[in-house]
Amino acid sequence: MFDYLAWRGDLDFNASPFNPVDSVILSQLSYLTLDGIVPGPDDNDAVSIALAVRVYNEKINSPEGLKLTSTFKEDPDLIRALGSSKRFGDCQLFGYVNKFDTERELQFSALCVYKNDYSCFVAYRGTDTSIIGWKEDINMCFKDVIPSQSEAADYLDKMAAVIAGSIRVGGHSKGGNLAIYAASKCGKKVQQRITDVYSNDSPGFKNNFLKSAGFLAVKDRIHSYIPQASVVGMFLERGNECTVIKSNEKGLMQHSLYSWEVTRNDLVRAEKSTAGSRFINNTLREWIESFSVEYREQFIEALYHIFSVADVNSITELEKSWFTVAGKVFKSLNNVEEPKRKLIRNVMKGLFDSARRNLETLFEAK
Repeated sequence: MFDYLAWRGDLDFNASPFNPVDSVILSQLSYLTLDGIVPGPDDNDAVSIALAVRVYNEKINSPEGLKLTSTFKEDPDLIRALGSSKRFGDCQLFGYVNKFDTERELQFSALCVYKNDYSCFVAYRGTDTSIIGWKEDINMCFKDVIPSQSEAADYLDKMAAVIAGSIRVGGHSKGGNLAIYAASKCGKKVQQRITDVYSNDSPGFKNNFLKSAGFLAVKDRIHSYIPQASVVGMFLERGNECTVIKSNEKGLMQHSLYSWEVTRNDLVRAEKSTAGSRFINNTLREWIESFSVEYREQFIEALYHIFSVADVNSITELEKSWFTVAGKVFKSLNNVEEPKRKLIRNVMKGLFDSARRNLETLFEAK
């Protein structure tokens, strides 16, 4: 992304039209905590990225700055680079929303970006580091609709009423899933104004959604990208062909958009996914489909209960002190009633069995 800004940052969108790298950048921008900086959906106002950077710098250097967290360590440098570029500096940010509700198991954030070609990009944030955010994602295994998807569709309808011109929607990880869902479920008049939907290494959907009239109406406008070693993008069904792109990281780290390789106006294509990615895809697909929807729900709820008892609230805790957290989780497991322990053992055994049956995928010709 930073290379791209060095190459194309001096060209506005009239001189160099919107391309997939721009969608990646604006999807990443949605991860920044911009509360108190970007006007909300009910405010009849907007702020340029250049001005947002100045306010952001003031806040992050004050005691209040402790609240300005982001999921990726590079995010503060990204918004500063955007603010100083001709391409993005005068783009207008508005409609920022950031919701977190443990009772509803909801983690949702989005914002709108007016570009200097008089079109708008609606960016949906992906999953943050909270356990609630990750549980909401996993709930897709058994729920037809998760709270963030409903919020995403309502948000698009609401913001479209104040947006003039054409609309693009997109996001990274769960954000790309929300973009597709919102484009499929929004009002027909709004849907007609959508020119492109960008899904960047995003989980898919259950089959009934992919057969819906709303999805089929926008299917030909969806651009799905996954890195070679994609894991998240292999979760559930996608309903359209994905473009495989190159990353300069390995394994799970390829999920980070900062690792995606770019040209001057596009993402660098790869021939196909890695054997490891196909192995994970086949294993997870077979594993999930081997259990009923009700059984999946019971497993996820049991697993979440154990994390709650262990007082684990974020992925960051796991990363910083995985050994301590693992000890707390195993200790909590001993305090869980036997039916839940048996359920977890059975499901995990199913995962290992599925992996064993798909081992040959790892040795397929690259």
